[in-house]
Amino acid sequence: MEYIIVSLAALVVSALTLFSGFGLGTLLMPVFAIFFPLEIAIASTAVVHLANNLFKVSLPGRKANRSVVLAFAIPGIVFALFGAYLLVVLSDLAPILRYSIGSKMLMVTPIKMVIAVLIFFFSLFDLLPFFEKMAFARKYLPLGGALSGFFGGLSGHQGALRSAFLIKAGLGKEAFIGTGVVCAVLVDFSRLGVYGLSFFSKEFETLSAHGGVELIATATLAAFLGTFLGTRLIKKLTMSVIKQMVGAMLLLLAIALGAGWV
Repeated sequence: MEYIIVSLAALVVSALTLFSGFGLGTLLMPVFAIFFPLEIAIASTAVVHLANNLFKVSLPGRKANRSVVLAFAIPGIVFALFGAYLLVVLSDLAPILRYSIGSKMLMVTPIKMVIAVLIFFFSLFDLLPFFEKMAFARKYLPLGGALSGFFGGLSGHQGALRSAFLIKAGLGKEAFIGTGVVCAVLVDFSRLGVYGLSFFSKEFETLSAHGGVELIATATLAAFLGTFLGTRLIKKLTMSVIKQMVGAMLLLLAIALGAGWV
């Protein structure tokens, strides 16, 4: 069942991510979190995210603007390391609250609280019109790269901030998509270095025993297919209803994480 759920999520979201403000990691990470601890879910999603973006580089990525990539991605690479390291630190902290509902023991951990707050914040990008219209001048590209990279490393939420800073960079539609893809690839390489040295090196046997490696591979192939189909869809899609649904689901996930239910 997990293969069906994760693969469908990867396929649909990777197709929509070419046209929407949210990214593959925004929705795929919560699906992985159903089956794995939160830090492993974030790291596993990063693998799929990187592989899918490498695939995209061969499509819209060829239209990337080199100067914008350098201004945005270099700070992103550096601050992604800080964000990923903070995730490692948070994952080792003891629970701050334990309680039970019936016979089920629940825990609220620092990592769950931090990710819950971030998910709550980034869900507002899909729910509030103010954030949809938010954009920054081109001179702020390094700042945008730093913020996007940091939150990408910490929770995987980099797409919304990246779009807000790139939208005013004077790029055409294809260059905008391609530049975002290349920047995302560079941030993914950066954060996966930290994840690999911490989470995967420690939890690889557990991940393998529970079919995690195969699940990541299946999700990656499904994301490839979604991207391939997405590039062939009509370019002008009405995403408002979908974004509202995504925002509502992320709010529910933030509540569930903060309460220790997930």
